[in-house]
Amino acid sequence: MGVVRDALGVVSRRRFLLGAGAAALAGCADFQIPGAATAVDRGHAEVPGASLYYETAGKGQTVVLIHAFMLDTRTWDDQFDAYSRTYRVIRYDARGFGRSSVPHAGEPYSHSDDLAALLDRFQAGPAHVVGVSMGGRFALDFAVTYPDRLLSLTLIDPVVGGWPWSREWLVSYAPILAAARRGDIPAAKEAWLEHPLFAPLREKPAVAARMRRMVDDYSGWHLVNPDPARVPQPPTVSQLSKVGAPTYVLVGERDLPEFQMIATHVARGVPGAKRETLTGAGHLASMESPQRANELVLGFLASLQG
Repeated sequence: MGVVRDALGVVSRRRFLLGAGAAALAGCADFQIPGAATAVDRGHAEVPGASLYYETAGKGQTVVLIHAFMLDTRTWDDQFDAYSRTYRVIRYDARGFGRSSVPHAGEPYSHSDDLAALLDRFQAGPAHVVGVSMGGRFALDFAVTYPDRLLSLTLIDPVVGGWPWSREWLVSYAPILAAARRGDIPAAKEAWLEHPLFAPLREKPAVAARMRRMVDDYSGWHLVNPDPARVPQPPTVSQLSKVGAPTYVLVGERDLPEFQMIATHVARGVPGAKRETLTGAGHLASMESPQRANELVLGFLASLQG
C-alpha cells in the first residue's frame, strides 16, 4: 500500500498494480480535417523521458489546449479548427493519456516541463494556455513554474493543485478507487463515466458517446500506478497570487458545488482574473456547450490583442 496523489490531485491509499504500457507511434504527417480551414500537422514529439502525441494547425500566436482526466486531444474537436483560423493551435495528449507514452515507474517528471519541451519543439514563444478540469490544473502549474512562457490562462471547470477536497467529493470518488484496488480498470472507467460530475453531459447522447470513446481508449495507467510526477511546491493553490498573466475562469452553471468553489477560489486568488458562468453546461463546458464556450474564450483572447 502507498499514498499517492492522482491526476486530479486527490490523495488516496491504494494497492499499486502493473499498468498497461502504451506504444508510441513514430512520424508525423500533414492532413486535412474534413471541413477544416487549415492543414494539420500531427505526430509524436520526443521530450525528456516521453513521447507526446500532438496535433497543430494555424498561424499566429500560440494557443495550447490541455484535456481532462481520462480523455485526450479529442476533447477539443469542437475548438481545434475554430481556434486555428486565428491562432497557431497545439493540442496534445499529456503523458500517460491518449497516444502519448506512459510514465516510467520511479522516474520523476513534470507536466509543466513536458509542456515547455513541447513548446521548444515548435520553437514557440509565450503561449495562451487553455485547460479543462485536470488540464486546468496542469495549466495553473505551468503558470507558476514557467511564468515567462505564458501570454494568458483560460481555465474551464478547473482543478487546482493542493485543493483540500471535501468529504462529499472523496465519497463520490471512492467507487473509482475501489475498482482500481481490485485491478478492474473497466469497472473504474465505468464508475467515472457514471459519476454525478457528468450528469449534465449524459443528457447529450452524442457528447456522452464522444467521452465514452476516449475513456474506453484510455490505458488506465494512472488508476493502478503511483504517478512519479513532480508538482510545484508549495502547492499551486497557495501560489495563485503569483500568476501574472491575464486569466479567464469559465465554469459550467451545472457543475458540482466543489468545482464552483474551486473556480471562485482561483478567480479571487489570481490578480485581475475574470470568472464567468456558462449557462446550462456542466463540468466539461467546452464539450457540452461548444458554440457558446468558443464565443467566450475567443472573445477573451481577442480582448488581449489591443
